[in-house]
Amino acid sequence: MQKGVTTLGRFLIEEQRKYTYASGEFTGILEQIAFVAKDIGREVNKAGLVNILGKAGTTNVQGEEQQKLDVYAHNKVVQALDHLGKVFAMASEEEKEVIHIPKKFPKGKYVVVFDPLDGSSNIDVNISIGTIFGIYKKKSEGDEATIGDFLQSGRNLVASGYVIYGSSTMFVYTTGNGVNGFTLDPSIGEFLLSHPSMRMPQYGHIYSANESNSSSWKDEVVAYIDCLRNYPERKYTSRYIGSLVADFHRNLLKGGVFLYPEDKQNPRGKLRLLYEVIPLSFIAEEAGGLSTDGQNNLMDIAPKSLHERTPVVIGSKFEVALYQQFIKEGIEKRKKKFAKSGKATLEEAIREPII
Repeated sequence: MQKGVTTLGRFLIEEQRKYTYASGEFTGILEQIAFVAKDIGREVNKAGLVNILGKAGTTNVQGEEQQKLDVYAHNKVVQALDHLGKVFAMASEEEKEVIHIPKKFPKGKYVVVFDPLDGSSNIDVNISIGTIFGIYKKKSEGDEATIGDFLQSGRNLVASGYVIYGSSTMFVYTTGNGVNGFTLDPSIGEFLLSHPSMRMPQYGHIYSANESNSSSWKDEVVAYIDCLRNYPERKYTSRYIGSLVADFHRNLLKGGVFLYPEDKQNPRGKLRLLYEVIPLSFIAEEAGGLSTDGQNNLMDIAPKSLHERTPVVIGSKFEVALYQQFIKEGIEKRKKKFAKSGKATLEEAIREPII
């Protein structure tokens, strides 16, 4: 191994030693998630060579057709965590109900939520996909987990992270003390610290949105996108992959904003609050970014159900704050403000940010 290189395992141990009360349970969970990520990543890389592409012939709780790799990844995550004695219960985007620990295994004090394979519809076209997870402490006093153990806001997260399976496999996580990224070295089978203390730029030049939905957006959202296209100080470009982990990862490194706002087809939004949005919001905030549903910081929202959906705007502080301003002011208020300076048309009003 190259001199001076820090493995994920060593990094976790060194972080654990900073806290005299640490028991090692939490570290063990992260190590197992990293281990199963190697397994999933291997299968993703073999897709097309083995019979693991295509539909599984089943649907998940959202009514979406499951891919074979969705089911594989879900099962692998559950199998990696259910026997540790460190996990109290789990919840997955692919399961309708809480996943209880088998009675033959001891239980711990942590609950884990996860999206086993985000962006799985892109598998057969070789686009980056990923795994998203969040870890909370249980709230129940009894021996059996309840739904209340999972309906916690992001402020209660102990850790969150994601794994992106792309040209390289990366494990990115936070425990509330900054964000660190590790790249898998396949020659030794270890995640190595490659992106220490990751920081999201305060603003970027990229916006990520499914603009095919623009005819269903609110006027304020359309105005916001038009503002970015015509921003007087810098020109934004559109970069939408359609895989949340991939879009978020790029913006974490380069700055910018990802948005999937509510629309006429999805009045409550499309992305899952518990499994996708809250874990990534924790990472964004720890890296200096921000997230919102348009009105509220997404870190402050406690889900009301396991599979609640939400609008989401997440990324660099400048672009997210600008979005909030458009939603708060509304088009008519903005027009009146600009009318005082002789800019009375809507076109002029939406093209000049006033933050």
